[in-house]
Amino acid sequence: MVLEDVPEPVPGRGEVRIKVRAVGVNFPDLLIIQDLYQIKPPRPFAPGGELSGVVELLGEGVTNVKVGDRVLVSPVRSAMAEKAIGNANNCWKIPDTMPFDEAAALLLTYGTSQHALQDRARLRAGETLLVLGAAGGVGLAAVELGKAMGARVIAAASSADKLALAREHGADDGVQYPVGPLDKTAARTLTDNSRRPAARMEPMSSMTESVAITPKRHCVQSPGRAATWSWASRPAFRNCRSICRCSRLRDRRRFLGRVHQSFPKVHAANVAALMALYLDGKIKPAVTERFPLARGGEAIGRLGSRAARGKIVVTMD
Repeated sequence: MVLEDVPEPVPGRGEVRIKVRAVGVNFPDLLIIQDLYQIKPPRPFAPGGELSGVVELLGEGVTNVKVGDRVLVSPVRSAMAEKAIGNANNCWKIPDTMPFDEAAALLLTYGTSQHALQDRARLRAGETLLVLGAAGGVGLAAVELGKAMGARVIAAASSADKLALAREHGADDGVQYPVGPLDKTAARTLTDNSRRPAARMEPMSSMTESVAITPKRHCVQSPGRAATWSWASRPAFRNCRSICRCSRLRDRRRFLGRVHQSFPKVHAANVAALMALYLDGKIKPAVTERFPLARGGEAIGRLGSRAARGKIVVTMD
């Protein structure tokens, strides 16, 4: 990855040009630059799928935003640039009190967790939720949203400091797992055999990189609900399907990137609900690291090293 000067982009019909202030870094960015994602943009391209900034120029037919509006935009392509083009229908106005870095860290992580827990897993108040990878961006969002939905949340992570971060964001309890199989005894101790979690949420990458999935079926009620996020690999995807069948888990998957296209009204309502939760102080993106644009590749590399905690953001300041 190199930093280059290119001509200013021009918005087409239904598009806007944004003066970018911050860009959220997500796991798909790491996969896309390696051609491991289901979307393979032609090279050269700039990574980045969500941003916040100020509307600078309107394309033909745009009426929902105006020049000077503070917005977050997601999904968007080539966000890691001083100026970027976005579909006006994917622009969401943000309040003046919302920092740009937090806005850029909101929609993909919290939107993924919200869709998984609310629309797919149907999490209900009083249930117990087990969140694996609980210290990452989506994991922390799941912890906060699970609490906001009235669930008891158990965080699972690979280190004590990651568990501490999850507890800071509302986790009721935690279990530390090593690289290898999740200790089902430790999880049962936290939940009691009679109160095993009704739902489990986890990154698909955990199936091949950090946690063997087979013992995890003992940590969830049967039948239970399993919500997965992240496109890790097709072998992991197939493994998830086979395990969910044999363990009588009801597997609830859907690619979030298709939701805004297929269910625009549902997506708009979900975004409005997330903004309301943010303004009420019930959710707050944990921006733990900020990188300048010139170090955008290093920011993405932090995800690949598994050293990231919370959300990493690239800023234009």
